[in-house]
Amino acid sequence: MNPSIAAKLAQLAERLDEVNAILGRADATDNLDQYRRLTRERSELEEVVDLYRQHAAVEQSLRDAEGLLSDPDMRELAEAELHEGRDRIVVLERELQQALLPKDPNDERNLFLEVRAGTGGDESALFAGDLFRMYVRYAERNGWKVEIISQNVAELGGYKEVIAKVLGHGAYSKLKFESGGHRVQRVPATETQGRIHTSACTVAVLPEADEVSDVVLNPAELRIDTFRASGAGGQHINKTDSAVRITHLPTGIVVECQDDRSQHRNKAQAMSVLAARIKDVQVRSQQAKQAAERKSLVGSGDRSERIRTYNFPQGRVTDHRINLTLYKIDQIMDGDLEPLVSALVAEHQAEQLAAMSEAA
Repeated sequence: MNPSIAAKLAQLAERLDEVNAILGRADATDNLDQYRRLTRERSELEEVVDLYRQHAAVEQSLRDAEGLLSDPDMRELAEAELHEGRDRIVVLERELQQALLPKDPNDERNLFLEVRAGTGGDESALFAGDLFRMYVRYAERNGWKVEIISQNVAELGGYKEVIAKVLGHGAYSKLKFESGGHRVQRVPATETQGRIHTSACTVAVLPEADEVSDVVLNPAELRIDTFRASGAGGQHINKTDSAVRITHLPTGIVVECQDDRSQHRNKAQAMSVLAARIKDVQVRSQQAKQAAERKSLVGSGDRSERIRTYNFPQGRVTDHRINLTLYKIDQIMDGDLEPLVSALVAEHQAEQLAAMSEAA
């Protein structure tokens, strides 16, 4: 093991002992904020420290086995223990490296999913509908809940724009690499001569912001308009000014919400989306200042970049960031996104490991 990594692990083990000692005191719950913070820290430390201690125990077993090699009666047993121990060390070191990777503080948050039609007219809107259905199916497979916040339905079907909230454990960690441009190549239903058309949609995945600690919204910087909702929704939703439009004046970000008959709930939802979008702008600005430490666009959230192509005639889906092509477009469009998601997460972790090795 790299000496610097070993030293860091030893420090983490010492810190876990300190945290356990503090939490074990009789007055540990007197300061509830500190108690919650230390409890979270202990939870984060336990996994990596447990792996570190397993690694230390296996290393000690290897040393003991090496000491028995000179004993003819114990040699065969010692060689077997050495073989097993060396294999176990390799596995533990890989698990330790992954456990030490920087954690994205947003990974466990809920998210806002925004799908917008781009170039391609009606076909783009239909594809936006297909993409949104794909994400809904993927959410169902993971046991997540999807709530539509706002939708602008196109005349021939699909969406000009749809915004939804996805609630579920680890939702953002799985879907955060979906932000970007998605291109489709297929024969539209409206095409009479069988020609393949190319159109595009954009997807944005934003972690839900904690409005209190993450984003401060100054009421003086907000313009809030109410208006009568349009589209389907029953008599009540169309006869009252229940729809809400909020404009954040400093950034020009505009959010509309009209899917609920309650103006109060529409306003609350719109404020949540606004906070998420402002936080996303702030995070991307920080990432831009930190510049190109990343070689690929995995997780960069660059809205203009084409990240994936869905080619229906050839039955393939290609993710251009990691040069991965899968010939299972029907399954993917039905929500079987795990092969793509897993590959993107693995690529991201590989880059983090490479950066950690260089730093060491």
